[in-house]
Parts: sequence; structure tokens; C-alpha cells
Amino acid sequence: MPTMNSATSLPQLAVFFDVDDTLYDHLIPFHQALEHVLGTGEDFPYASAYHRMRYYSDKLSADAGGTPTHGSQLHEMRTRRFILSLAEFGVTLTGTQAAEIQSQYLRCQFKIQLFDGVRSLLTGLMDQGVTVGLITNGPPEHQMRKIRALGLNDLIPPERIFISGAVGWTKPDRQLFHHVADKLNLAPAACYYVGDSWRNDVVGAVDAGWNVLWFNHRGATPETDHRPHYTTSSYSEIAKILLAELN
Repeated sequence: MPTMNSATSLPQLAVFFDVDDTLYDHLIPFHQALEHVLGTGEDFPYASAYHRMRYYSDKLSADAGGTPTHGSQLHEMRTRRFILSLAEFGVTLTGTQAAEIQSQYLRCQFKIQLFDGVRSLLTGLMDQGVTVGLITNGPPEHQMRKIRALGLNDLIPPERIFISGAVGWTKPDRQLFHHVADKLNLAPAACYYVGDSWRNDVVGAVDAGWNVLWFNHRGATPETDHRPHYTTSSYSEIAKILLAELN
């Protein structure tokens, strides 16, 4: 049975967040990696190329049955997403160049900062008794390094951090969200999910019966007929929505 709030006899409210490009600007390490390896310059359409890189990352992961956690399959997926995405912008990469970009991209990913307003929102929710956690795709140690770089490992307990490579399901599989709710004894209707990716975050959480805040800060276009409960572009908006749900 889901946990109840003893003061109100209502299900325990829970808010979970995606990590990449939801809690921090994922475009920055992408930009830095291309500039470092290719010298692409300021006129290159980084945002559009990043969007396509994310598309191929998700597609290749789905084709593989989920994000590989290690080994040659993971390396192949990571380098191929750069080859395929940059080809759409007239950039032909060798395998060596793609590997260099991936290597630099990884280095830059661990020099990241939370978006403005994230930490105050998380602490504010937790101070009001809300269960706060993370649901993210990727290899466990790789994602945990980012979480540590963002200083979130000291804020969010490990039992509320769910990484696809550790639990066995990859977003948008609704089973990942069902697993989280079951593990923490939460009612899906009382769970909120904040994420930037339509195909991973919106689709997966909506299919699982969760309340969804689509953090569409890059002005993306919906890809299916799923309907997020809210669409936002800033953490000030997200805070207003979530804090209103507490009252």
C-alpha cells in the first residue's frame, strides 16, 4: 500500500527529476567538445546539432535494447551518435575523430553546474516533506559521477537515485517508473516527474500514470500524442507549479 501523509490521509507526494539537460546545461560540454576537437567556431549550430545527437543517442540505445553499461557496444554507440548527427550538418567524422570528441565530451561532463533555482527547489520540497529523487538513463558509475559533480549525492539519499544501467529498465520503458513507485511504496498518481526529453521523459512517465512536467527549455516539438500535465521553460515556473501542488 502506498505511503500516506498522516496529517492529511493523502498519498505521499514525490517529485523525481531527470539529470542530463534537466538539472544542468548538457549543451555546454557538447559545445566545448566540438570546439576543442574540430574548432567549429561560434557560428556552428550547436543547439541543433546537440538535438540530433540526443536523437541518435536515444535511437541507438533503443535499437540495442537499452543503454549499454560498458565495453565495445557502449563505445560504438557513443561514437556513432556523433558521426550520424554531425553528418547532417556537413561534418564528416572519422572513427578516430568521433572517439576524440566522445573523450573530450566525457571530460567536460564532470565540470558542470546546476541550473539556477534547482538546489533551492530541491531543498524547499524536501523541507516540506516531499520525497525527492532522480531517474536517469546511463551506465551507473558514469551517471553517479555527474550526480557527485553537481553536489547532489549529499542531498538526495542513494535509495532515491535510480539509474537505468543499475535497475535493468531504460526510459521510456514504463516499467522503470513502476519500479520506482513500488520500491518506495508510492502511489503513481502522487508522483511527479520533471524532464527535458519528450521521447524518454514525457512518454515514459505519462505511460506510467505519473504527473509530468516537460522542461522544454530548448523549444522542442512534441513527437507523439502524449500530453504532459505541464510544459515549462524555467525553474521559476517549475517551482511555482510544484509548490502550488503542496497547498
